Amino acid sequence: MASKGAGMPFSRKSYRLTSDAEKSRITGIVHEKLLNDYLHRIFSSPDPAPTAATSRKPLNFQKLPEHLDQLLQVDDEDEESQGQVEGRLGPSTVVLDHTGGFEGLLLVDDDLLGVIGHSNFGTIRSTTCVYKGKWVYEVLISSQGLMQIGWCTINCRFNQEEGVGDTHNSYAYDGNRVRKWNVTTTNYGKAWAAGDIVSCLIDLDDGTLSFSLNGVSLGTAFEDLSRGPGMAYFPAISLSFKESVAFNFGSRPLRYPVAGYRPLQDPPHADLVRAQKLLGCFRAVLSVELDPVEGRLVEKESSEWQVQGQPTVLLTLAHIFHRFAPLLRKVYLVEAVLMSFLLGVVEAGTPAQAQSVVHQILDLLWLFMEDYEVHDCLKQLMMSLLRLYRFSPIVPDLSLQIHYLRLTVTILRHDKSRKFLLSNVLFDVLRSAVFFYIKCPLRVEEAGLQELIPTTWWPHRSSREGKDGKEAKDETAEERLRRRAYERGCQRLKKRIEVVEELQVQILKLLLNNKDDNGGEASRYIFLTKFRKFLQENASGRGNMPLLCPPEYMVCFLHRLISALRYYWDEYKGLNPHASFSEEAYIPPQVFYNGKVDYFDLQRLGGLLSHLRKTLKDDLASKANILIDPLELQAATMDDLDEDEEPDPAAAQRPMQALAIGGALPLPRPGWLSSPTLGRANRFLSTAAVSLMTPRRPLSTSEKVKVRTLSAEQRTREDIEGSHWNEGLLLGRPPEEPEQPLTENSLLEVLDGAIMMYNLSVHQQLGKMVGVSDDVNEYAMALRDTEDKLRRCPKRRNDILVELTKSQKVFSEKLDHLSRRLAWVHATVYSQEKMLDIYWLLRVCLRTIEHGDRTGPLFAFMPEFYLSVAINSYSALKNYFGPVHSMEELPGYEETLTRLAAILAKHFADTRIVGTDIRDSLMQALASYVCYPHSLRAVERIPEEQRIAMVRSLLAPYEQRPWAQTNWILVRLWRGCGFGYRYTRLPHLLKTKPEDANLPSLQKPCPSTLLQQHMADLLRQGSDVAPSFLNSVLNQLNWAFSEFIGMIQEIQQAAERLERNFVDSRQLKVCATCFDLSVSLLRVLEMTITLVPEIFLDWSQPTSEMLLRRLAQLLNQVLNRVTAERNLFDRVVTLRLPGLESVDHYPILVAVTGILVRLLVHGSASGIERATSVLLADPCFQLRSICYLLGQPEPPAPGTTLPTPDQKRFSLQSYTDYISAEELAQVEQMLAHLTSASAQAAAASLPTSEEDLCPICYAHPISAVFQPCGHKSCKACINQHLMNNKDCFFCKATIVSVEDWEKAANSSATSSAA
Repeated sequence: MASKGAGMPFSRKSYRLTSDAEKSRITGIVHEKLLNDYLHRIFSSPDPAPTAATSRKPLNFQKLPEHLDQLLQVDDEDEESQGQVEGRLGPSTVVLDHTGGFEGLLLVDDDLLGVIGHSNFGTIRSTTCVYKGKWVYEVLISSQGLMQIGWCTINCRFNQEEGVGDTHNSYAYDGNRVRKWNVTTTNYGKAWAAGDIVSCLIDLDDGTLSFSLNGVSLGTAFEDLSRGPGMAYFPAISLSFKESVAFNFGSRPLRYPVAGYRPLQDPPHADLVRAQKLLGCFRAVLSVELDPVEGRLVEKESSEWQVQGQPTVLLTLAHIFHRFAPLLRKVYLVEAVLMSFLLGVVEAGTPAQAQSVVHQILDLLWLFMEDYEVHDCLKQLMMSLLRLYRFSPIVPDLSLQIHYLRLTVTILRHDKSRKFLLSNVLFDVLRSAVFFYIKCPLRVEEAGLQELIPTTWWPHRSSREGKDGKEAKDETAEERLRRRAYERGCQRLKKRIEVVEELQVQILKLLLNNKDDNGGEASRYIFLTKFRKFLQENASGRGNMPLLCPPEYMVCFLHRLISALRYYWDEYKGLNPHASFSEEAYIPPQVFYNGKVDYFDLQRLGGLLSHLRKTLKDDLASKANILIDPLELQAATMDDLDEDEEPDPAAAQRPMQALAIGGALPLPRPGWLSSPTLGRANRFLSTAAVSLMTPRRPLSTSEKVKVRTLSAEQRTREDIEGSHWNEGLLLGRPPEEPEQPLTENSLLEVLDGAIMMYNLSVHQQLGKMVGVSDDVNEYAMALRDTEDKLRRCPKRRNDILVELTKSQKVFSEKLDHLSRRLAWVHATVYSQEKMLDIYWLLRVCLRTIEHGDRTGPLFAFMPEFYLSVAINSYSALKNYFGPVHSMEELPGYEETLTRLAAILAKHFADTRIVGTDIRDSLMQALASYVCYPHSLRAVERIPEEQRIAMVRSLLAPYEQRPWAQTNWILVRLWRGCGFGYRYTRLPHLLKTKPEDANLPSLQKPCPSTLLQQHMADLLRQGSDVAPSFLNSVLNQLNWAFSEFIGMIQEIQQAAERLERNFVDSRQLKVCATCFDLSVSLLRVLEMTITLVPEIFLDWSQPTSEMLLRRLAQLLNQVLNRVTAERNLFDRVVTLRLPGLESVDHYPILVAVTGILVRLLVHGSASGIERATSVLLADPCFQLRSICYLLGQPEPPAPGTTLPTPDQKRFSLQSYTDYISAEELAQVEQMLAHLTSASAQAAAASLPTSEEDLCPICYAHPISAVFQPCGHKSCKACINQHLMNNKDCFFCKATIVSVEDWEKAANSSATSSAA
């Protein structure tokens, strides 16, 4: 068992005895007196008054072992204290009872101290109980949800609804609802948050039970506990689904010990005494130096100590570590002795001195301890550091967090220790992302934010649109002073947080170091392997909460990773002029198809990877020189087929007895568990064997599908960085890509992982944290309303004044609290630096997509999340970071908007993209993009050919594709130009509760005349574009309005029933959606008629008349349904059902009016004549419906003026804020024209016999005959039918041609033939 490090030939066996021959040689280095003095100085007895005989007894290395045995001798009381103690029953090592002391489904850590709830309300107790004395245990709160923590007896029976505190003789504290429980419940204590520590104290001498939160007593919770024979209390917890905690019964030093109370598990007193004595000896070595020349001992500071290689010192240390090493494997001793010592070293000296001493201590650990001992020691040390960092309370200067991070950084600066921790502990055993997280304080007064931010302020606006959302009203001088004082406080807070963030970045810089490859693999490549597996766990474990990194951790991890990544990227640029700066970063497209990076089962733009490799193998060969072996393709296909049928090896080997009793089930490498540190081996506990969750298939099995993809463990540095003959990650460079590399290939993979992190959970968390700002806005609005009521309230109503004053005080206090919490959120999540990080990711994604697009069909290999991150990061920048920071202030803002617009315009209809979800996301993003002036102008700035291609895609027929978003885009391009179409919110909704002003649908109209012109040009030029597009629009309008009418009939019938009934809310939403679709389709028709009226009115075109007749038919149907007296539409609108708020007369009637005005007022004389004749010829036309628009029940007599409309009736004249006088005059002109034309048509019309009517519609006379079958109908019916079908109505023969048919001509031809 040779030892390691520095080439010193010490072994464990040679520490104790030294031969006589060696003795003279060793003592010859320093004379015996000096050696005696040195050893007595190092191994002095802790007794302050040693006897003279003992002090004069000579001491050398031969006698040192015996001396150490005497020194480390522990009193019998300490040795026996590890046994049974009065007042406690059960094993001396206290853990959670995973064999029978639980109810429900639970996930328990391998150390049996951490637990996650996996059922409605699972309960578990410990293995040890107490019946006498004073006892305490601690619970580390990992999530702040519904939990009840306390004590119970063995006779308590729990279920999925009743837990600890819900039965007799069980008592609990619930910090989620801030209550205490014992059958009944009352208010108690404070709210807890993730990162808090709850101390549970029981005094069985006085019969009381109390709790503390972070060392602060919450007071006595329960008194008069039942005591006596058979009454013993177990620590217990009940927790709901996904909630998690970790217990400390005494296996580690209590964070908040309470005088007089004893932990349930006794500390290792004897070992603790020995460890402290040995640490004292080690401290003495650091503070004493041998001077062989002068023959004396020299006292010096520990921070100045250096390993000189003196045999005397090394042998002394060897004897110390021979006894110390076994003790340093124990959790309690590492935290209580070693870590406390190292923290003192870091705190006492400068960073350079602390680093020097800690590094020498770590060198000595590796030198004098066995590998397995060092490994255990470092593992426990890092676990303790992480636990202390995570569960330290927030103090104003963040000194606790800074303290622990500094020691972590100092340890990780030691190369050998860093590589071991990275290979075996970080990401494997620890939740290492905790080191990069700064928790948000739930209680701002305890965090000292009141002193840091004495003056509070909150914005008086809720818009997040930056400069566009500012109120015109100027703030008062008092408000300006408060805002500036608040901003100064926020700046002070931010500077303190930046100190912590810089230490976190230093940790990642150390993990990304690639210059420490002496004697092994560099840290960066170990990190890449672990980081990829971390991403895989979070990508494949979505929906399985224990496997996921909490999103709040992921946000902080991402920002620190970006800082470290950009540091190394720009450092490489400084050394290699041909490389690029991080501002120009992107992922080369070959990374997505050369198999060097594993993307797990994430979807590609073109579908499954195996499918792409088959269909695009020729393109891979021609553009990237990558050949796909047919045998490998076949193997991949077979793996795809058999993947779901593979038996789980863990399940196959698991004994059935374990299933029957709900025993321990090992999960395959879960990454995120309840324990703040443990994260691998763990157990499922279930009271019902049949409800056991099936473990996930091991990750290695899914990797077999990717035939050409190297797993993270299989890759070497050469596979990543490449060599003189191998391009590494950049293998298969397409001709469009430059030959010079952007940066080191390993940094490209880190960047790729950062983008994946944003997609996994960061964006979701950014949206969630906006809730604090929303709460501030709501309370600020409530406070303003209360202050307004106070000003208006009569002074004689003292009762109302008192209540309003109370409300004002409550709202003010809540706003003070929330504004300080908002300052913390802005500093940690929404600061200017964080905004620049997200903006950088957006620009990286845009460049990556642009470079990938140039590869042609190989673009299909790109993972979908690149487009998702581009869309979502822009949304986050626009909606989440305001109003404090505006996106318009970012560098290159206009250019970035234009590039994103070009990507959305090109790829929303890209045939290379096959995924339904990503296509919908692109369409929705484009729809939102055209709602805002800045982004719409960006769309107008993209190259003309791209704009035209986008509009051409928008004008494709609506069948066989999701057309609602397309129609929404076209409507937004028109909004602001249509008849009465300048509103933001519908008139009848203005008095209701205001909605979020940032919704795309509530933006002010910003029409695009440029895109409208492109639309008009395409409709004019393409002979097939206009007919197919408008026919599909008319079809969808017919469907949407018919569905709407059918649904409101059902709603009306349900409302008229006498029995109590409820209308399904989903049905109401679908009904409102159909109404909104009908309105938007009518607006698209209005835009088309306005831009290109000849499509309907130029009858020289083959489809114009048919389109006009179909349009007139639908318009008359809509008018008749909506304007009928006391009709179905009126009754449903009067009900004002929740969910049908948008259903009203105004939006649909002004849309129809806009179309009619364009046809009957603005057209040419011939066009107006044709439109009038078609409209009047439709059998559904009713002049009364046109009169309804102006509030008139009947048409006016010729030559008379319009009477004043009835106030109770609908009339466009009542909406003067939305409809101009010019538009009203046009409606009156249209009504006069139709009144006159209707009278003339009635006088000139001749009766038509029934046999001459069209047998399809029975509305128009027969006017067309089909060839060759000879069947007849009106032209409108046959033209509409031929748009979708070529078969005859009656005989299903194929129609070759349609000819005009007139009865008179055919009758005369028949007579002459006779």
